[in-house]
Amino acid sequence: MAASDTITPSEFIKHHLTNLTFGQHPNGDWGIAHTAEEAKEMGFWAVHLDSMLWSILLGILFIAVFRKVALRASAGVPGGMQNFVEMIVDFVNDNVRGSFSGKNDLIAPLGLTIFCWIFLMNLMDLVPVDLIPRITQEVAALFGADPHHVYMKVVPTTDPNITFGMSIGVFILILYYSIKIKGVGGFVGELTGLPFQTDKVWLKPFTTVVNLILEGVNLIAKPISLALRLFGNMYAGEMIFILISLLYSAGIAFAIFGGALQFVWAVFHILIITLQAFIFMVLTVVYLDLAHAEHH
Repeated sequence: MAASDTITPSEFIKHHLTNLTFGQHPNGDWGIAHTAEEAKEMGFWAVHLDSMLWSILLGILFIAVFRKVALRASAGVPGGMQNFVEMIVDFVNDNVRGSFSGKNDLIAPLGLTIFCWIFLMNLMDLVPVDLIPRITQEVAALFGADPHHVYMKVVPTTDPNITFGMSIGVFILILYYSIKIKGVGGFVGELTGLPFQTDKVWLKPFTTVVNLILEGVNLIAKPISLALRLFGNMYAGEMIFILISLLYSAGIAFAIFGGALQFVWAVFHILIITLQAFIFMVLTVVYLDLAHAEHH
């Protein structure tokens, strides 16, 4: 929906922040929500089709490009794409070596996947906010759908369902390796035996409960902070792009100013999308390093 349509700025913003949602309507029927209110009524089990679509497509793009380069890699003079891929692999590998002290062949590929996948999802924020939604609406109109009820968010990392899904995956790995390396007893002992320690038997129950609360909060905070940090930064960036796009409907002078402002913000945003992918990767590696470390 273009900013020039006869809608209010608040309606324009709300439309661009609404996902294409599939779920169960209050009457029991399953289908796609036609309004933001219908999407909200679908509840927890609703699926954001646009977030799923773009995250999967970008994941496939990452796999396809890296696989193609790997199959064509040569020991001779590398091509431009091979150089680029090798540079990314070396960058991730150096950071993993500096942050992970254990031995696990999964960590480096995991770090590479996280960095590239999140970067590609973040990169969609640089696509003009109306381009893909407008194309989607035009295609939907050809099939008789009301374009005003067709939604398409193209930045998966502005959807907390995506960021929490990735962070929960990391959390599961943390729990798995914590138990695998330390054993159930070692893992529970780590949660209940630190940071407060005492040799007095009568104080043991008290310190155990306090340690469990402190370490439990620290453990749960890891996936929550991972998800919210990425979501918050990308959501704010998307919101700024949407607000800038409103200037194009306010006259030629504002349109020119909006174009210049959009260019400046896009250049700055390149740093943000790269940094957020890097932070998510590094924190994942650090958390898994802590899961591999045995405390005596």
